[in-house]
Order: sequence, then C-alpha cells, then structure tokens
Amino acid sequence: MRDISKFNVPLAKYTSYKVGGSAKIYFKPENLQQLVEFIKELPKEEEIFWLGLGSNVLIRDGGIDGVVIHTHNVLNTVEVVEQNSNGLLVKVGAGLSCAQLAKFCVKNNLAEGIWFAGIPGTIGGALAMNAGAFGGETWRHVIGVEVINRQGEILQRSKDDYKISYRSVINVKNFNEKPNEWFIAGLLFFLFNNRATNDFQNELQEQINLLLKKRKTTQPIGTLNCGSVFKNPTNNFAAKLIESSQLKGKKLGDAIVSDKHANFIINLGTATAKDLEQLICLVQKEVFNRHNILLEPEVKIVGKPN
Repeated sequence: MRDISKFNVPLAKYTSYKVGGSAKIYFKPENLQQLVEFIKELPKEEEIFWLGLGSNVLIRDGGIDGVVIHTHNVLNTVEVVEQNSNGLLVKVGAGLSCAQLAKFCVKNNLAEGIWFAGIPGTIGGALAMNAGAFGGETWRHVIGVEVINRQGEILQRSKDDYKISYRSVINVKNFNEKPNEWFIAGLLFFLFNNRATNDFQNELQEQINLLLKKRKTTQPIGTLNCGSVFKNPTNNFAAKLIESSQLKGKKLGDAIVSDKHANFIINLGTATAKDLEQLICLVQKEVFNRHNILLEPEVKIVGKPN
C-alpha cells in the first residue's frame, strides 16, 4: 500500500472551494485493478472518503483522518453495452465528468442526456446524490450500478436496491450500516432521437451552450464555490428563503453569500473551511428563525475541525 499511496496530502487544491486540511492517506488509482488491490490491503478500521472533482464538498481545516480515494480522470470511460431501436445502454465510469457524458450524448444524438453539462462533478458523485440540473436527474436514467465493497469485490446492483429521492440515494439493504460499498460505474439508458444528423448534433450543442449561458447569468460561475449549498425544501426554494431572510452579501471572514444567487456561498480567496461552515450554519439559523424551515445542506461537510 505504501508504494501506491501518499501520506498527509493537502486536499484544498482538489476541491472547488480551495480550502481544507490534509488526507492521512491519499490514493489515486491508475486503473480498476489497482483500486481493487489497494482496498483489499486496506485495514478495515480505516474510513474511506471518495473524491471526484471536489465540487460538492467542504473539507474541514483539520483534514480527513482516513483514506481519500481520488477518482478524477480515473475510471472515466463510456462503454456502449447495448443498442436497440429505442436507445443506448451505456456503462459510465465513476470518474468521468458529467460534462464529458454530455459530450458523448451530443455525439450519439441522445438529446435527453445533454443536461449533464450543468453538473460540475463526476458520475460517481452524481450517482451518490442523484444530482440534477436543468430539470434532469441522474437516476431517471439508471438501470443498475457497479459497486466495490470493503473486501475489494466488484458487485452488480439493481436500481431496486436503492431508495431514490431528491438529492438522496439510500442503499435499502444496508440502511442502518456504515457505508461499505461505493459506486464505480453506472448503467444508464438514453433514448435515441430520430433526427440523427450532423445538423442535429450541432443543434444539441447549441442547446447546451444556451443552458450554460443561462446558468452563467444566474449563478456566480468563475468563483470559488461548491455549487448549491442547500437542498430545496419541499414546495420551496432555498435561494428564495435565504434572500428573503436578507442574507445576500452576508459575510464571515472571507466567506460570503452570493449577491447573484443566494444558495451559493463563495470563498473570496482567503476563507477557511471554518469560515464557510460557520456561514452555512448562520444561514440555516436565520432562515429557520424567519420561516421555521431548516435548510438541509446539499454540500457534503467532512473531516475534522482544526
């Protein structure tokens, strides 16, 4: 294990917030077989945290006292499993970026998959949280998944093995247990569009460009942020609740609630993870005091305080 892993590796550069402490053990596999061998040798008491593009995570300043497995640009293939007159069944690796999957969908005339361009993360993260954008949701396309467990075994799981809801994916067979298996690939089905021409591919790309342009006008793209901080409550919007609580522009240290979109909290450059987490808690408190609604974080907060 010592030959293929590193110790006390700073994690800030691997996250979109650019904050956080170090991983006790950091491992980036070269391929699936190396990942299998690594997990087989890993002491069972070691906690495992999986990191992709780092866009939906806040790592505390004290870092992670366990193993970080980094899959960005690893396990990043798209393989056609089956094709019929209706569409394509594809196996998508957990390390593939959602933007890359959107490009694949354009190339193969799969119009219903272009919304993946709006998710700034990997397929592994999208599977884990049922990520969505522009009206689409990951698990609407999932037929099954491939997982790896603590023993390094690769297993096939059905969609029926999970309870799927808004930004939530729960393994119903291991509901009361600590996580002991993780997504390494998804089997996704996309319907064909019959207009399979180069002109149609150009049209799909233009649709993506319009979606991304719309996102740029409404969200603080280009800043240090994690994406949406809170889940939308039932029949409501987190951004609306935060804005009506007069929290736009609220600042702690170098962390600030975006003036452009209230459900984004930005690192202006020198914020610590503590600044960001305290501002998240302050927003929760103020919204609850004003609206009696407790906002649930969408961002995954992990690690130890400093």
